[in-house]
Amino acid sequence: MKKKLIAVLCCFLFGLCSCSENAPPVQEENAERGQEFEPLTEIKKEQKNIYLVVKALNNSYWDVVIDGARSAGEAFGCNIWYGGTYSETDWQYQADLLDQCMQNHADAVLISPDDSVMLAPKITQTYSEGIPVILIDTIANTDSYDLCYMTDNLIAGRNAASEMLRLIQQRDFQDSDDVNIGIMVGSVASQTINERLAGFFQFWTQNAPENWKIIPDIISYDGNTGLAEDLASEMLQNHPEITGVYGTNNGPTAGFAKTLKAQNRTDISIVGFDYSESIAELINSPDFSAATMLQKQFDMSYEGVRAALSLIDGEENEIKFVDTGVVTVNRQTLSSPEVQEVLTRN
Repeated sequence: MKKKLIAVLCCFLFGLCSCSENAPPVQEENAERGQEFEPLTEIKKEQKNIYLVVKALNNSYWDVVIDGARSAGEAFGCNIWYGGTYSETDWQYQADLLDQCMQNHADAVLISPDDSVMLAPKITQTYSEGIPVILIDTIANTDSYDLCYMTDNLIAGRNAASEMLRLIQQRDFQDSDDVNIGIMVGSVASQTINERLAGFFQFWTQNAPENWKIIPDIISYDGNTGLAEDLASEMLQNHPEITGVYGTNNGPTAGFAKTLKAQNRTDISIVGFDYSESIAELINSPDFSAATMLQKQFDMSYEGVRAALSLIDGEENEIKFVDTGVVTVNRQTLSSPEVQEVLTRN
């Protein structure tokens, strides 16, 4: 089983890299791809200008990232401009936004790359112009950045697998029973997703009983959040044996959660990422078996702005990676002080 799971993961990750490098998404010429930079705080001429580029606008997870940057701008007295894409795969539009940052002589840039590989040269170019670059949520395949604030996604993936095992064992499944886990990812080009998958597979192969398997058919909505529910329904139809589902980020998690609720599939456990209204509803219901990995994305952008101002002032950082941490939210931990503190900011 372990060799088979590792082979499945390797094939899937190879597919991610191949798709990212050889087949970037084609954008319709007249499609609205994203938002150019708009002020997030009151703009004052004497203040430093920090530009924030997010992965996906009109998304509950990234709304919190934007709130964190706004709060930091107001707290520390700097101008915050923000822009981003409407698709988590449109790295080309993010590259255009980085060009604007350079043209506007940005004092610093915070960015979460839609594609860790394809956007790396543009991030490198921005950094080479002497502009401090802070990565948020997602790493890029380059050393040309100052700091990265993100979840340690390998650990988070392992935590998700551990929680899935706990939920299924709580439902009185035995080691000899057949258990099947379905997975949906949000983007085929994010190193964040790769690590969450790797962590999940790693923990599962080391700890799950032999008959508890991950379905090889890992699905992706490739940045189109509107497809999440349709793909979730299709997976449940194609795999009636499913015992649990794992969403690697906010979109897949919400898609699975909405589908399970609509179909009243209380027989399926769900573990996901982030805290949308749809997953919160299942966690709060005694009828469903649900949990999610809660990130601290507010801290990512808030601390990112603070660090950017220090870099602008000439301070040097001794580290390049800051793990902002993750907490597991389920019905038992929901009211804990740690979870409530993060939810208050998120």
